Amino acid sequence: MTALSTAAVAQSPVQLSPVTVQGAAPGASLTVPDTEGARRAIEQTPGAVSVVSDKAWRETPATTLKDVLDYTPGVFVQPKWGEDSRLSIRGSGLSRNFHMRGVAILQDGVPVNASDGSSDFQELDPTAFRYTEVYKGANALRYGSNYVGGAINFVSPTGYDADLFDGRADIGSFGFRRLQGSTGGNNGVVDGYVTGSWQAQDGFRDHSNGESKRASGNVGWRITPDLETRFYFNAVDLKQYIPGSVTRDSALNDPRKAAAGNLLQNYQRNMESLRVANKTTLKLGNTKLEVGGYAVDKALIHPIFQYLDYDYRDFGAFARVVDEREIGGRRNRLTVGTNVAFGSVDNKQYVNLPGGRKGNLLSASKDKSLTTSVYAEDSFEVVRDVSVVAGAQYVQAKRKRVDRFQDATDTSGDNTYDFLNPKLGLLWQVDPGWQVFANVSRSGEAPTFGELNFTNTVLADTKAQRATTFEIGTRGRRPDYSWDLALYRMNLKNEFQFFDLGGGNFQVTNADRTIHQGIEAGGGVAVAKGLLSEADRLWVNAAYTFSDFRFDGDRDWGDNKLPGAPRHYLRAELLYRSPDGFYFGPNVEWVPQAYYVDNANSLKTESYALLGFRAGYDFNEHVSLFLDARNLLDTKYIASSSVAAVANPNSPLFEPGTGIAAYGGLRLRW
Repeated sequence: MTALSTAAVAQSPVQLSPVTVQGAAPGASLTVPDTEGARRAIEQTPGAVSVVSDKAWRETPATTLKDVLDYTPGVFVQPKWGEDSRLSIRGSGLSRNFHMRGVAILQDGVPVNASDGSSDFQELDPTAFRYTEVYKGANALRYGSNYVGGAINFVSPTGYDADLFDGRADIGSFGFRRLQGSTGGNNGVVDGYVTGSWQAQDGFRDHSNGESKRASGNVGWRITPDLETRFYFNAVDLKQYIPGSVTRDSALNDPRKAAAGNLLQNYQRNMESLRVANKTTLKLGNTKLEVGGYAVDKALIHPIFQYLDYDYRDFGAFARVVDEREIGGRRNRLTVGTNVAFGSVDNKQYVNLPGGRKGNLLSASKDKSLTTSVYAEDSFEVVRDVSVVAGAQYVQAKRKRVDRFQDATDTSGDNTYDFLNPKLGLLWQVDPGWQVFANVSRSGEAPTFGELNFTNTVLADTKAQRATTFEIGTRGRRPDYSWDLALYRMNLKNEFQFFDLGGGNFQVTNADRTIHQGIEAGGGVAVAKGLLSEADRLWVNAAYTFSDFRFDGDRDWGDNKLPGAPRHYLRAELLYRSPDGFYFGPNVEWVPQAYYVDNANSLKTESYALLGFRAGYDFNEHVSLFLDARNLLDTKYIASSSVAAVANPNSPLFEPGTGIAAYGGLRLRW
């Protein structure tokens, strides 16, 4: 689909016909579908969804999630520094300049988000996954997600589809280097997979060097042909220096310079995390039951405006039942599930002394969250190849702070949020390779502690964010082309707005009414064949996102545009691929219009176009090389921005993009 690699598009079309509940074939996992199985399952959603194969990033350095998701329209990943980026789907979380909010991040179907909804997706290793599922907006009901942006699920290989050895070594500009290796296997009953990586970089900007070490894996036990349990683990050790946001002039004219305050106080983000999980799948005739749970222990040492010392403990459990059968001669699929996530953050903040050293204690609290959701969805074939999909979700989210610092101000408090989110959709299977869909849906999102934490005051009474989305679209594949098109309009009420005022001061507000609407279009086409050999191809792959985000009659901002995202974003490549294993071609990233960075619409970024070039050679099925050159014209541009209520030319809101760079890698597998 949108995120198909050229190799994937070249294959014969994959039918989009409905799947049936069945046990996995011998030599396959019951808990983890393969890439095509995942694609067939996700395409029963009457909305914008896609599966990104690992082929989309294996021929790139995959330094951030941008390399994985760049050809998925509607998903906007803005690099900041190191491995950190701003991730937004359909305008989710535009105002947050730290961590992430508005998208459910899952690994192997298990939540990565903390129990309050915030997330650090640096915990994920982009090189560790077989495929990635993307659910935009309210289309993520399969996992019980209630986030405005939707959900992204990163799925690991298992011992059934992993190579005995798979390793790569990558090097590149600005001191980038990485080693990654994995192994897996099975005996038909027990299987296992493990991967580990080490990555380091000096960074394009001053004070942006970092190092990460990651390991993850899973072990499955096929107890019977219809019962399988699988255990997962994920460990991360991340150290990263933060160069900080600068003024527009500095970003465009002196992009390698770090913010002065970040140098003085030695801004860093250092994280250690351990995650364990289990998922068990049981097939009973036409019914499949999945149950599981997880636990996370994470420590964050974060010298910034203050010296943050946070310890996270998160736990969760989930259950899902999928029943597929014929009713009155018509296909029917019923899904019922529940998720529970609870946890706490031991939150201590100290004076950050020059050099990034811990000073006196300034605040201490225990932040507790409990989020419970129950959901159901039914898809019924009303006439041949046309299904009506109806669903609903109930969510209750609780946030509680217990102040443990003995000063004059007690910041303790608690808030509870309740949502009922219905959904109605239509899915038309025009032919085995072509679908048309439409839906209307509701979503609701409770604030994270980032939206509740007012410095030196009581816990904020921030309202929940609600959205109603209308969507139509089509997707399909043919032997020589594929397409994915969606048009949506999202009417939001109480959209979260977070403004960093500097020096540890910030303001959180709820906008009244806002509109997010746009067009998401992508695909690939073979523009020429048989140029140098009988079976070669010249491909065009492209992803275009049109985003119209604005206030709707706001008392302060009228119908101004919402800041933080480009109106037009195009990613495209022209790639020649030979059956002998050789490929090469140029690519472009284009933002033709600058976008605003403040609600007052008084300050903009700058438009840009970046030219790149990729080439590589697969010597055989065991050895391959790649070269990825970026920003060949050494364009100075703004890659990411924070937002403000009112900005001026001296506002430090901008993250400069990386200059001309080249990366190369060697991959070995057998």
